[in-house]
Amino acid sequence: MKITAKTSDAVLYLYLEGELDEYNAAKVREHVDKIIEQNLACERVVFDLSGIKFMDSSGIGFLIGRYKKLRRSSTAAYIQSPNAAADKILSVSGIYTLIPRI
Repeated sequence: MKITAKTSDAVLYLYLEGELDEYNAAKVREHVDKIIEQNLACERVVFDLSGIKFMDSSGIGFLIGRYKKLRRSSTAAYIQSPNAAADKILSVSGIYTLIPRI
């Protein structure tokens, strides 16, 4: 899993590439949490999922966990560019009611 971060105009963009599944969710969570903690001044966090090739329920858990973490600091979270398979999983899970798709 490759994670790239970029900030622009008080927005933290997190670009995730690879597979977000049970095998690597803990490592991704740890890495992303460090990036979030280093960018607490940002008003929004955008999870760009255009590079996700596979995602299972662990990916949903990852996103919900980051949503809860960000909510504690009043930081809005958004999902951007999921592929068709990831979008279907996210839609069925109802996650877009918590983390809107932009």
